[in-house]
Amino acid sequence: MRKSHPVRRVVLATAATVSGVVLLLSLKPSSDPASAAAGGAVSPPPVAQESAQGGAQAAGTGTVTGDVAQTQYGAVQVRLTVAGGKITKAEAVQAPKGGTSDQKTALSVPRLNQEAVAAQSADIDVVSGATYTSNGYKKSLQSALDKAKAASSQGQGSSQGQGSSQGQGAGSAQAAKTVTGAVAQTQYGPVQVRITVAGGKITKAEAVQAPKGGTSDQKTALSVPKLNQEAVAASSGNIDTVSGATYTSNGYKQSLQSALDQAGG
Repeated sequence: MRKSHPVRRVVLATAATVSGVVLLLSLKPSSDPASAAAGGAVSPPPVAQESAQGGAQAAGTGTVTGDVAQTQYGAVQVRLTVAGGKITKAEAVQAPKGGTSDQKTALSVPRLNQEAVAAQSADIDVVSGATYTSNGYKKSLQSALDKAKAASSQGQGSSQGQGSSQGQGAGSAQAAKTVTGAVAQTQYGPVQVRITVAGGKITKAEAVQAPKGGTSDQKTALSVPKLNQEAVAASSGNIDTVSGATYTSNGYKQSLQSALDQAGG
């Protein structure tokens, strides 16, 4: 028997080994980790972006001018600038002029303007030395505040629908009204008072009749402006008698109470 050559055995063994490796590789299941990962990946949802929205414009913004308040030294009228329901500016568009009134106006009006903004109401102090101008300012200021409040109420009513706005419009009409008291006969002549009432308060008072002729003219000029101012300040018929004009004062109070009774009814 012939012996196999050693080199041949080595070659055969190597070939067998290579064939086995190739066979194993061909049977191994293929796997693509990258593809698997890609198949299972989920894109994150886009992040919602909040758009910044500016705040709504504050209600009750604008300019309103109060009624003219007649004083012993001249007319006073106040204009307000209101934003967000608050007074941001106050100014006197009319004020007493001429003689010493110029000095008193220059002294009092800037202070009254500042106090109106600070107090946010007509509850401000009278400037010493300018009582008539101060009281006239306060009267016109209250009138402007009443108008601003009424305008704000009407604006709110409009946003609640037609039916609601009509109801509020009727309420506003009832909230402000002007009534004239009965004529009060005095020893020196008749006295009759007309008042404007809003929100249960007197916002304006005036004498549509007062004693005239002779010394009555002076007494009327002295007493009526004071009585008008006191009627607005007190919002009642409980006001003081002006010294030196007792008959006129009593007649004024009588007619004023008559007007108040009508307004209350």
